[in-house]
Amino acid sequence: MIKKGVVTHIKFPMQFEEEKLMKDLAILLDKKWQPHFNTNGYEGEWTIIPLYAPKGDENNIWALSHNNENLPVETALLKLCPYFKEVIDSFKFPIVTARILKLNEGAFIKTHTDHELGYEDHTFRLHIPITTNNLVEFILNEERLTMLPGDCWYTNVNYPHSVANRGNKDRVHLVIDGKRNEWSDELFFSMEPKERFIPPPPEDLSREALEQVISELKTHNAPEIQQHIKKLEEKLKEYQ
Repeated sequence: MIKKGVVTHIKFPMQFEEEKLMKDLAILLDKKWQPHFNTNGYEGEWTIIPLYAPKGDENNIWALSHNNENLPVETALLKLCPYFKEVIDSFKFPIVTARILKLNEGAFIKTHTDHELGYEDHTFRLHIPITTNNLVEFILNEERLTMLPGDCWYTNVNYPHSVANRGNKDRVHLVIDGKRNEWSDELFFSMEPKERFIPPPPEDLSREALEQVISELKTHNAPEIQQHIKKLEEKLKEYQ
């Protein structure tokens, strides 16, 4: 568990239009949904459509950017979805990745941590639910978060989290990873004091989760992924 007062999540006041989100989602339903790379980390179907990716490659579910040559840009699929673009453009920070993630009914994502994806790391994650149901269980650091369509949530996924879709309806989110800047500082610190955004203590990071992700990443050859592996392996050395 975290220390009292540390920010693990925020529900922002902005609200997006559920009907328009659903309209754009309908455009993508018959497109190519790609399985999430971490196949050992979930059961059932968990799939992705990239909206921002290096060079606009709609087959690149990673959208990791480590140099100017591979800055993420819009994919052709985003160009089909005017409201998704409007939502993404409303955030005035650099986009690292924007994806649609679908967790099918009956599927679940096992408890895990992500690497350096808290606001204090200067790279952060936002969730905008598009479709969900009341039997979805999103657990972050032992707390259940109820995310409704059109909401906008920050989740510090450096902390242990899991998702189970126990309902009979797919759970689909627009997930945006961004780089911290002055605009995002103003947004975040209007909700919580700056001093509450601190890294998790080392014991809250899972060695097993890091090893699992590294193993899965090594099955891919893209330069962006290889650089990401190196960062994770450096992190893993802290446990030795």
